[in-house]
Amino acid sequence: MSRPTVIMVTSNGVGAGHLIRASAIARELHPHARPIIFSMAYSVVEVARALNLECEYVPGRDKGLMLRKKWDQYLRDRLVALIDETGASVVTFDGVVPYPGIVAAKFQRPHINLVWIRRGMWQKKPQGVLLGLQSKLMDYVIEPGDVASPADTGPTKDRKEALVVEPVTLYRREQALDKVEARKFLGLDLHKPAVLVQMGVGDSDLDARVSAVFRGLSSWKDLQIVMARKPMNKDGESLVPDGMSVKIVRHFPLADVLSAFDAAVCAAGYNSVHEVIPAGLPTLFIPNNRGTDDQRARARYCAEIGLTLYAETESLEDIEHQSAKLSFATLRSNLIDQCNSVSTFSGAKKIATLLLALTNESYTALVNNRVHYQRIIAFAAFLRGPRFYAKRAINSILRALAIGFRTLFPHSRKEEAGEVIFSDSTNHTMLDRYIRNSERFEHLLKGASENYVKQRQAIAHRAYGELEFADVTDNTPIETLLRFAS
Repeated sequence: MSRPTVIMVTSNGVGAGHLIRASAIARELHPHARPIIFSMAYSVVEVARALNLECEYVPGRDKGLMLRKKWDQYLRDRLVALIDETGASVVTFDGVVPYPGIVAAKFQRPHINLVWIRRGMWQKKPQGVLLGLQSKLMDYVIEPGDVASPADTGPTKDRKEALVVEPVTLYRREQALDKVEARKFLGLDLHKPAVLVQMGVGDSDLDARVSAVFRGLSSWKDLQIVMARKPMNKDGESLVPDGMSVKIVRHFPLADVLSAFDAAVCAAGYNSVHEVIPAGLPTLFIPNNRGTDDQRARARYCAEIGLTLYAETESLEDIEHQSAKLSFATLRSNLIDQCNSVSTFSGAKKIATLLLALTNESYTALVNNRVHYQRIIAFAAFLRGPRFYAKRAINSILRALAIGFRTLFPHSRKEEAGEVIFSDSTNHTMLDRYIRNSERFEHLLKGASENYVKQRQAIAHRAYGELEFADVTDNTPIETLLRFAS
């Protein structure tokens, strides 16, 4: 008997939080179902390959490859085609705002159970205003719990439509390597202390914080500092002080090798917090309050109850001071004891169980879905007041002016010409150049049918225009790859 398919859509947020959370759930689903990660995150191919999951990369609207209206239609068509190809019965979305293209796909394939996996701990920002309406566009809303939920004061707190479960984490104690195995795997010295620093670099404020961390750690004798990428500023200059060495390790999932480290310094994103705490890793959190995530509230709460350390983002002196405290063995031991007292984070398994139940047609009543659609129609009628039609008229005028301008000053043939690159490769090293650059790149599900490939070509034609198609595989010569990308 074939396993049911669950398509897991994730947006491309500030970091890889949406993707990692979806991957943790997919990891639990995998023995019982066929989870497919459908993501706008650049690292989706690398993450899926590491966890032995299927995936498709879809370029986000921020890539600027097409007009916003076309992108919504493109996303809808991509999702509908993947539903038809795989026979999926459940689609999940992990992101801040459900895209119109996802909702439109639900209208075209009404048998689908549409589930919004919506993290809590939002900051009080405008995105929370439409939560009620957005929730009603979904069949179900599931909120992964947060260890710092008592400190949540944002718009998602205590919302009745959401089913709150335990926190979701990629960390699995039974799968994690022990300290010796992890250090050998990462190529670290077995007898010297090691600290993981995961904060990001490249912006002036982040660079200043990383430098402050380095100063704080400088007194720790024979320390091995591990980072995911070279700590360099935007001018390409190293941030590492003289006499200090940093080892660059690019591995996923880091959750499986956290035992290699004596301590960590990182931002207080959802996934980082819910990986280091069950791993019992003494950690200093320096919140990065971009996007909607209230990292400051999460980091402060974790420090207040003794699970971690906390440093004020704006105070370089505090960052340096708190970083230095990580060298104290007694403090680290106390943090480990506190972390070990926390209950197991089993949210990924709980959500996987719920999604698996939704794949059973007899479990889901069609009448409930029809009620949702009637509610959607009612809300749409309510929202379409005079302001709606005035805005629509203005947009039509602006669009007519834009078309007139482009008629008078058309793009050159060179600008319109080009290729759409198709590939079903899972080689993230090869694909990285296409995903991270503004190429017209179409990633295909591995082993897709001929009919699906034709559908995808038709979708690309509608999105990009009349273009030639190029197929890229892992064996394609490098000279051809460069020609395709030019």
